[in-house]
Amino acid sequence: MSDLFQTIPESQQSEYSAKDIEVLEGLEPVRHRPGMYIGGNDERAMHHLVAEILDNAMDEAVAGHANRIELELGLGNSITIRDNGRGIPIDPHPKYKDKSALEIILTTLHSGAKFTQNAYQTSGGLHGVGISVVNALSSTMWVEVARDRKIYRQDYSRGLTQTGLELVGNTNNRRGTTVFFIPDEEIFGSDPKYRPKRLYKMAKAKAYLYRGVEIRWSCHPDLLGENTDVPASEAIHFPGGLGDFVAAELGERQTLTAQVFSGEASFPDGEGRVEWAIAWPRDEEGFVTSYCNTIPTPDGGSHESGLRTGLLRGLKGYGELIGNKKAAQITGDDLLGGSISVLSTFIKNPQFQGQTKEKLATPLATKLVEASLKDHFDIWLSSNPDSSGLLLDRIIEKAEERLRKRQDKETSRKTATRRIRLPGKLADCSSNKQEDTEIFLVEGDSAGGSAKQARDRKTQAILPLRGKILNVASATTDKIKANQEISDITQALGCGLRKDFDLDKLRYDRIIIMTDADVDGAHIASLLMTFFYQEMPGLIEAGRVYLAMPPLYRLTQGSKTIYAMDDVHREDLMKNTFTGRGKVEVSRFKGLGEMPPRQLKETTMDPNKRTLLRVQIAPVHDDDYHSSLAETKERVNCLMGKKPELRFNFIQEHARFVTDIDV
Repeated sequence: MSDLFQTIPESQQSEYSAKDIEVLEGLEPVRHRPGMYIGGNDERAMHHLVAEILDNAMDEAVAGHANRIELELGLGNSITIRDNGRGIPIDPHPKYKDKSALEIILTTLHSGAKFTQNAYQTSGGLHGVGISVVNALSSTMWVEVARDRKIYRQDYSRGLTQTGLELVGNTNNRRGTTVFFIPDEEIFGSDPKYRPKRLYKMAKAKAYLYRGVEIRWSCHPDLLGENTDVPASEAIHFPGGLGDFVAAELGERQTLTAQVFSGEASFPDGEGRVEWAIAWPRDEEGFVTSYCNTIPTPDGGSHESGLRTGLLRGLKGYGELIGNKKAAQITGDDLLGGSISVLSTFIKNPQFQGQTKEKLATPLATKLVEASLKDHFDIWLSSNPDSSGLLLDRIIEKAEERLRKRQDKETSRKTATRRIRLPGKLADCSSNKQEDTEIFLVEGDSAGGSAKQARDRKTQAILPLRGKILNVASATTDKIKANQEISDITQALGCGLRKDFDLDKLRYDRIIIMTDADVDGAHIASLLMTFFYQEMPGLIEAGRVYLAMPPLYRLTQGSKTIYAMDDVHREDLMKNTFTGRGKVEVSRFKGLGEMPPRQLKETTMDPNKRTLLRVQIAPVHDDDYHSSLAETKERVNCLMGKKPELRFNFIQEHARFVTDIDV
């Protein structure tokens, strides 16, 4: 034990005394460790300098003292930010009478007017380090203040004062603060450059967050290059606030709800306020972004937790109100995943994680946001029952899909060491290659027996189905998973369902639906097409699904035999083909099971003689594929979905067009 505490000889000890203790004064700590204040010394951190000064100007606007901010990007990485607020105080500081308040703020850490609510009720700056950090990390900086009809200026460099506070002129109608700075290459190097697109986006975000401010953006033309997305100058103002933000992000995309859920509310006891705008695009490409006191919080935090909880409680409550028990299984990710959600809060004394303020850590914000949003969401859902119903149905679908996927993963883990067998009813083809192979989905065992005898065993597989399969458009995920016929089809094809679908794993080149040429057969074909459309849409997109066209009649006169596809075809043959003497015998096939294998092969299964119809999304409008997809989805939902009143309305609207009814 004593070996652990042996003394190191003095000759091996390095000298360590009081002179080794350094005391960094003023802004030296910032230049020594910039990562502690702005998260690093790379290009992202350099852009954070702009955010610090812009946030100060926004605090003036949110406090009601400014309505215009100018942001200018010039040559040489120069930034100019100007506001028409009150202007930084220039009178001597009570504690440091030989220095102005301006100089104290620019050269001293933890100095400012935001430690109490005397000057600002809410603000993005909290620690009194923002503008002083920018000063410390800039090679050149000057600040101009217009207040009390006079204009003052003071110059700085690398955190040090270069000039005294100078009176440079008089003014009658100008007020506010102007800050000019150039990031120090000693800190950031010569490679990082300000990106016009990033700064322009930053300016737009600030304008969205506070509808009472206009931000005037300008950029030197030589810095734009081929970037056509960024204007050289623009007055950015959004009177609709976050609603305008979401509308701009949506563009021409369609949404699940007719209206964007947007609004604002004040917190009780003067704790602040919240504003939000949320849309659910049909393509489910979206994002969730949040701000606190106009500061972006990319890592979310307590206010986003309140958003999720408030919306989730509201939608679950609405589901319970209308008697939809499935709403109980949805989560916040189901609800907000794929949405465009923007949240902005203004609160007193917010707590952030780190100086860069990327995550809000104020527990009270969760309760305040949750209570405010839930009340408004309850009213919004009740006021828009049609849109609310569509939204609830889609969110429940996502929840069921999530649960199904989780169950599939659990099942795959349990069966990882076991070989999954093909369905027992499947008569597979002998070819080991996918090319030129096909599987016939046949109605019933009787037709399956004839098809097995009529097929080409090398390339054609037969899977008989027991009657009408489940209507997946109106069934729950549990019922779909429990259905034997659907399970057989899924295993036989081998390509998976929905998000697990992989076309490369498809075992056959073509899937052919072969049902009787009657009403029941057409219904079974419709159910199968609905199944592929909802569970394996990639098959339809790839053109792999077909309908076989078996004849309905056989016409024989002497040695001549011709097959008729339907009544119209039969009458045409009787009139134009069978013109000689002799009686024409007409036989109607009651089903494929009664058709001899030889005739089934000749009429329906022989690739050289048969007729196939490819299943595809029919174009509704020329060159408008998205409209076709939307209308197809609406029609499938109408005819095969959960709401019988939609089918009833469709039948009433189209009944007058029916001429022949197969009974």
